Amino acid sequence: MKSGMYNIVLFGPPGAGKGTQSEKLIQKYGLTHLSTGDLFRKHLGEGTELGLLAKKYMNEGHLVPDEVVIKMVEEKISETKDSKGFIFDGFPRTTAQAEALDKMLSHHDLVISGMIALDVPQDVLRERIKERGKTSNRADDQDDEKINTRIQVYMNETLPVAGYYEQQGKFQKINGVGEIDEIFNQITSVIDSY
Repeated sequence: MKSGMYNIVLFGPPGAGKGTQSEKLIQKYGLTHLSTGDLFRKHLGEGTELGLLAKKYMNEGHLVPDEVVIKMVEEKISETKDSKGFIFDGFPRTTAQAEALDKMLSHHDLVISGMIALDVPQDVLRERIKERGKTSNRADDQDDEKINTRIQVYMNETLPVAGYYEQQGKFQKINGVGEIDEIFNQITSVIDSY
C-alpha cells in the first residue's frame, strides 16, 4: 500500500452523520470524497458511457449492477492519483461490492485502511432525518414510511458489510450520538492509529 495514504469506508445508517463527518475528515486529512450518489449524478449529467448504461438499468427499474458502480469508482480513483486517500461514503453497500472494491483497489496498489461505523439508535436516526428534511428538500427525508424503509434496507442489506471488514480486523464502531466535534475526535483517533 502507498504509505501515508488513508482509504476509509465511513459507514452508518441514513441520518448517522456521515456527510457532516466526511466534510471534516476531508479538510483535516486532504482526502478525496467518493460518494456513489455524486458519481451517478456526474455520469448521468454528462451522458457518459457509464452514465447511459446506469440510466438504462434505472429506467427498467433495476439496481445498477456492481460492475458499473465499480467502474465509476475506479475512474474517479484513476483521475485523482495525487490524492492523500479516499473516503468512501455510502459505498460499498453490499458484501459483493466490498469484495469487488478490494479487488479493484489491489490493481492500483491500494487497500482499505479501515471501516469506521457511526452507531446511532433508530429513534435518534428518525429524529435527525426529519429535522434534516426541513431544509434538505428531499421527499424521502420527510415521509415516516420512507424513513423507516431506508433504515430497514440499511439494517438488512448494508449492515452485513460491517462483518466483512470485521473479519479483516478493519472494523471500528464509534458512538454517533453527541457533539459533532466529540464524534470527530473519536474518528480521528482511530484514523491516526492506522
